[in-house]
Amino acid sequence: MVFNKNAELYSVELQRKEGESLLYVNYLGAPFVPSVADSAEVMSRTVDVLIENQNVSRIIFVQQRNYDYPFEQVSLLVEIAQLYNFLTKQERILSPEKLGIYSGVDYSARELTYLIALLRQDPVGCYLELGKRIRILKENTGGNSSIENYFRTLERFRDLLERTKLIKLIGGDIETYGVGDRSVYKSVFRPNILPNFTFTRLVAQLPDDSDLIDQYEINADNETIVVTILNRVGDSKNLYHVMPPEYSLSEEHHMLLNLGKNVLLQHEPKSGEFTDPEKTRSLFFNVARDLVSELAQNKGIGLNYRELNRLAKILVRQTIGFGLIEVLLMDDKLQDIFLNSPIGQNAVFVRHEKYGECVTNILPSYEDADSWAAKLRLQSGRPLDEANPILDTDLVFGNIRARVAAIQRPLSPQGIAYALRRHREEPWTLPLFINNKMINSFAAGLLSFMIDGSRTLLIAGTRSSGKTSLLGSLMLEIMPKVRTLVIEDTLELPTDALRRIGYNIQRMKVRSALLETTTEVEASEGIRTSLRLGDSALIVGEVRSSEAKALYEAMRVGALANVVAGTIHGASPYGVFDRVVNDLGVQTTSFKATDLILVANPIKTPDGMHSMKRVVQLTEVRKHWLKDPEEEKGFVDLMKYNVNKDELEPTEDLINGDSEIIKSIAGSVKGWAGDWDAVYDNIILRGKIKQEVVDVARKLNMPQLMEAKFNSLSNDMFHRISDDITREIGLPVSERVFPAWKEWMDKAVRKF
Repeated sequence: MVFNKNAELYSVELQRKEGESLLYVNYLGAPFVPSVADSAEVMSRTVDVLIENQNVSRIIFVQQRNYDYPFEQVSLLVEIAQLYNFLTKQERILSPEKLGIYSGVDYSARELTYLIALLRQDPVGCYLELGKRIRILKENTGGNSSIENYFRTLERFRDLLERTKLIKLIGGDIETYGVGDRSVYKSVFRPNILPNFTFTRLVAQLPDDSDLIDQYEINADNETIVVTILNRVGDSKNLYHVMPPEYSLSEEHHMLLNLGKNVLLQHEPKSGEFTDPEKTRSLFFNVARDLVSELAQNKGIGLNYRELNRLAKILVRQTIGFGLIEVLLMDDKLQDIFLNSPIGQNAVFVRHEKYGECVTNILPSYEDADSWAAKLRLQSGRPLDEANPILDTDLVFGNIRARVAAIQRPLSPQGIAYALRRHREEPWTLPLFINNKMINSFAAGLLSFMIDGSRTLLIAGTRSSGKTSLLGSLMLEIMPKVRTLVIEDTLELPTDALRRIGYNIQRMKVRSALLETTTEVEASEGIRTSLRLGDSALIVGEVRSSEAKALYEAMRVGALANVVAGTIHGASPYGVFDRVVNDLGVQTTSFKATDLILVANPIKTPDGMHSMKRVVQLTEVRKHWLKDPEEEKGFVDLMKYNVNKDELEPTEDLINGDSEIIKSIAGSVKGWAGDWDAVYDNIILRGKIKQEVVDVARKLNMPQLMEAKFNSLSNDMFHRISDDITREIGLPVSERVFPAWKEWMDKAVRKF
């Protein structure tokens, strides 16, 4: 809500949004900061407004900053307004006929008028004054009926006031305060203070009834943002408290941003401006910086280079960007962000990699939520309306990527809601997964071997199990010289990051399975098109719908040429078979084109409070079965998760060499055919190299060694050394390859 500059001081406006009644009070131009706690005048004026508008959910005082009082605090004042109404209009306590009953009490009219006025501006003081006056009258009634009547009126007044939530809330401490002592209200009336250039609220104060668990800084784009994790009494969820730079600016800087936003809002963006979000942000940043600099000069406000850039970034974030959602996405420890409907009445929830589900101190607004929806529609080119109440897209700014799912009416009856899945800035790698125990080194070596063997692979699991991250890490195991086609409906895989380090990748964006008609190509057509784009590895972001048939067509065509891999929802190999065949309509025998199924699922701790992402199963799909792979022993586990050891373990079938997939790979490699020991040695060698990267990174405190760039260099050197030794002795045996690779690594680490 922005009042016109000519709006009358103290004027009010009532707006109803998503089931909430918001009352805005204009304090622009007032010579003081409006505060219910600090000012008897502001409290009295607020109660007066509530006397006429009792069904109010929130009150917002509009000034250079907005002061937002939530429902819990407003309801305390509503009750005082209701009591005032009852006493003056229903009981008519100040009417001549009522005052006539106290005719023997000369001061009754004057005193009651004072007490009624005091009720509006200082309810605690009114309660104390009533108690004091009652005690005096109790000792001096002297059988005078007028005094006794007056005494009973004051007692009733006090009893009614004593029943209000405000007086009960203060409780036994109330006698320690005096009339006019407003410190009593400071712990009760604490508004959410937000800049006038954003509607999203932020609870800045740390709650009293909480224990500090952790505190750290987010350093992103030359901004330092403090995050505090608190445990609140009686709440199973931790509080994620963040303090963005927008909420700690000086009044002068607030003024510049207010003026700047008003100028930028006059520009109506066109859809073409959002086709390249990074370019648009860069252009707007330059415009914002020039605008803020000009405004500062006109107002005589000095800004240094750092302050100018800081204000320009905030202005971009609060105009063409996504406000405080972007601040949350800067925290690489967050995995998911949830905004539930009705959006103005719920705090943002997040899933933290260490502390699990947390509630934040951010309360989004309807205005910002609608603005984000409009930007996502423009950016994605996809609809979000009553006919299409689901929008699945991605959000990218800088190095930060997130998948966004938005829903609205009629699917979400209480209005728009969002779920954002934050992707890691850099791709996940197998060494990183070894480091966090999602897999072990042997599993990493086996997966590397399978990728080099050009197998078809489905990564299965529940939501938030790490399927897409695993798929991204396996893309790094494809040799960079191999052309890779990536097909996604929502851009989640780290193709840009891989391209930057030399991978040959073509990305294709297809229609979401949730949409019936758009200008985008259907997923199945995208997969069929990939078969006409030359010999390439094929990566499908997620198998959701009818494109499964096309994918299996691609698997059958390309099974012996290059890797074909994708993700799918399913908790077990048979669950994947059931979904592919029975839900997605793929022919039973076509499912045999699947070579491997990798299953990832969260593992709960005994207390139920935490979960850990783990690969729990690697299964090969054999080809002899006809109708049901489970009944006909078409599924053979190569690795299984041992819950007691918290580790993947090779099965007896794998140890004994009973793997048709591995034999098939070995059969096409000179020197490996029929030599299981040589094949197994190569799998162990690959895992040993991955583990060595992790060990050295930990020892030297160089986590960057586990990232994509070094992983790509390491893989390349492994293949080069293996090739050299194969030329020399016929096989890339580990006793020759590993020392040579280790010598390279020791030198590479010093330069990296």
